[in-house]
Amino acid sequence: MNIVRLVRRLLPLLFLLTLGWFLWRKVGPTLAGLNPLNAEPKVTVTHNTVLTQVEALGKLELVRYQFKDVVEYRRASRYPLLPDAKVALVVGGEAVGCLDLRKIRPQDVVFEGDSLVRVALPAPELCSFQIKHDQSRVFSTENGFFQDADLVDQGYKYAEVQVRNAALQSGILTQTQRNAEQILRPMLRTLTGRRVVLAQQLTMPKVGPKQ
Repeated sequence: MNIVRLVRRLLPLLFLLTLGWFLWRKVGPTLAGLNPLNAEPKVTVTHNTVLTQVEALGKLELVRYQFKDVVEYRRASRYPLLPDAKVALVVGGEAVGCLDLRKIRPQDVVFEGDSLVRVALPAPELCSFQIKHDQSRVFSTENGFFQDADLVDQGYKYAEVQVRNAALQSGILTQTQRNAEQILRPMLRTLTGRRVVLAQQLTMPKVGPKQ
């Protein structure tokens, strides 16, 4: 009899414990999300984008040169007793050759008879050259005297000029002209149905001031 009586007394308690566990499984995650201590911080972003310029593009990119170089930039010290500052950079860069098709004038396209068209193309250009910072790194700096950032920045500017010079010396303009002929000749032949002769625009010499 004592055991039966004890079981009867424990049954309501077990029922309440079971019900509480069930409710916690269902409602617990929601209550945890409402706790301000567990909430993710609110992020607010304010921006105001302004259109500053609209530029018509007519440059046909025809060749891209990739460069890799090790540059040592040295800056002379202002003081005789201090050593020169220098930085060594491993630099990746690129240069792009193009034609500016906006420079083609009506007189540059001449139809001869029913089978020939002559097109005078503008001179090839080095339309862009830049350092690829994701392919570059600072190898070492010496004697920067708390101006390492400025020294590295000057080193990269010097390296960018060298990318331009290297592209021109490597014949990027000649390659641009060659690629232009290979691409534009079949394109124009398909559009006009004529044999296409490509030439380069004549540039008038600049006349200096009279002496």
